[in-house]
Amino acid sequence: MKPVVGVLALQGDVPEHCAALQSAGATTIPVRRPAELVGLDGIVLPGGESTTIGKLLHVFGLFHPLREQLRAGLPAFGSCAGMVLLADRLLDAPADQQTLGGLDVAVRRNAFGRQVDSFETDLHVDQVTGPGDQRIHAVFIRAPWVERTGPRATVLARVEDGPAAGRIVAVRQEALLVTAFHPEVSGDDRVHRLFVDIVRGNR
Repeated sequence: MKPVVGVLALQGDVPEHCAALQSAGATTIPVRRPAELVGLDGIVLPGGESTTIGKLLHVFGLFHPLREQLRAGLPAFGSCAGMVLLADRLLDAPADQQTLGGLDVAVRRNAFGRQVDSFETDLHVDQVTGPGDQRIHAVFIRAPWVERTGPRATVLARVEDGPAAGRIVAVRQEALLVTAFHPEVSGDDRVHRLFVDIVRGNR
């Protein structure tokens, strides 16, 4: 049976994530209510504005049940704002901003700058790229980066060129996967295939 992956549908590229997950072999369900968390094999937290998504999680009654499911081992993939939501620690965030947590990293929000500083680049992403010079085309939109990782987190990708060279932009920790970029808009489903493989391995 195909794994069932929810896509948090409060903000962000929900149809694009659903399409990439379906291409990668999953069945998808948009998640807006606590009842839609039941029976999921994994969940995707799309980009958007992390403080707004955090508030909407509370408004829709999703924050606490989702956090409990993550603590119980539900696999999750967070892109951009989703990376912020899964981080245990935030830098330069409002004092009252809560995260779902679970990922042993410190994330700096909007680290690459404002909307006008959005950019695209090619990256080597461990566990995703194949032999040779195969790369992921990465789209960064008001993106965060990971400033520090704890011992349980594995760095999968860093920016390779420019003033931000060396900054961490993809991390995996067991069944949690995050990227600072938006793989759902690139037309390349390999990051989603990695996540679906993680979900299958966790079932």
